[in-house]
Amino acid sequence: MIGYVRRRLRAELELPRDQRRFGTGWIAGTGGLAAAVAGLAFVVSAKFPGLFLTPELAVVTQSAWFRFVIMGLLVFGFACATLSMVLRPNKTLGLVTVAIVLAASLLGAVRMDPVGTPGVGIFFGLDFFILNLVFLGFIFIPLERLVPHRPEQTVFRTEWREDLFYYLISSMMVQVLSYLTLAPSGAILAQADLAATRSFLGGLPLVVQIILIMLLTDFVQYWLHRAFHRVPALWRFHAVHHSAQTMDWIAGARMHFLEVIVLRAVTATPMFVLGFTEVALQAYILIVYVYSSILHANIRVEPKWITPFLATPRFHHWHHGIEKEAIDVNFAIHFPIYDRLFGTHHMPEDEWPSGYGIGGHPVPKGYWQQFLYPFRRG
Repeated sequence: MIGYVRRRLRAELELPRDQRRFGTGWIAGTGGLAAAVAGLAFVVSAKFPGLFLTPELAVVTQSAWFRFVIMGLLVFGFACATLSMVLRPNKTLGLVTVAIVLAASLLGAVRMDPVGTPGVGIFFGLDFFILNLVFLGFIFIPLERLVPHRPEQTVFRTEWREDLFYYLISSMMVQVLSYLTLAPSGAILAQADLAATRSFLGGLPLVVQIILIMLLTDFVQYWLHRAFHRVPALWRFHAVHHSAQTMDWIAGARMHFLEVIVLRAVTATPMFVLGFTEVALQAYILIVYVYSSILHANIRVEPKWITPFLATPRFHHWHHGIEKEAIDVNFAIHFPIYDRLFGTHHMPEDEWPSGYGIGGHPVPKGYWQQFLYPFRRG
């Protein structure tokens, strides 16, 4: 039964563009489903804060006003589901949404007291996942409809479920990733006396600190990124990221879990070790989250004056291009100057790659198959 509903739901979400136009109830159905899922996730986080609540977000998600946000999401989801069932012959979207709203309402009504304390023991960032998804989704889904590079591409394109699951895993494992990211920095600070350097850099104006962090981390990431392409053992992990055959704002989440650990640990070390202020670090982290989505997004926005100074979607799309000339180019994440200096810059005038992925597409489909791929012979 569950498999049947899942197949029907996927078929509804992946309908051709001409069957999803305004007035068919598809927009109301998908919008209501998204709101209902978000509401249910927030209810679960609120009821089990010791397991699913990110401590840094507790001041928001456990506040009194946030309960009205949850109620608003569930009411909105139910209203959209009703509209969708009125307009659509196929009631799958509406019925699934109503079931999720009812489950969230029952969970909230049955268990009134939170179970567990946020910030104590191991937790999984379910609220972090939803807030990130809502924040970035509200930015990029409209942008990819308004100024698309590939107008025919839909939100629920090929492989969307895989990439969404990657996004879920990286968000839910935020505690583990944070611990492993900070471990090298802690080891260095325990051995080295960097008090003078940390005092000097921490006293610089905030904007200067952010720019320095971006320059330092991009330099380190450029060479690490290049190593992931040139060293066969590392490439097998990075190939998972390049296996995406469609580019949009969520495609950047497709990264092997071990590569995420190495990438974050190595690139984060300079900014944590050198004494930049917490505000500068938080600002940079927000920039990276948004900027990564921009680079992978299906948007055709590229002021010509900015391309020599900052990486753009077209610049990074060439890094993912399937053409022969797109192999091992455009490694920088923020500043193309590094690729120009070290001979890996490729940016044909007004051209985009014809496709994405790896020649022959050797990486298998599915998260767990891709997780095991680097460890298999052949």
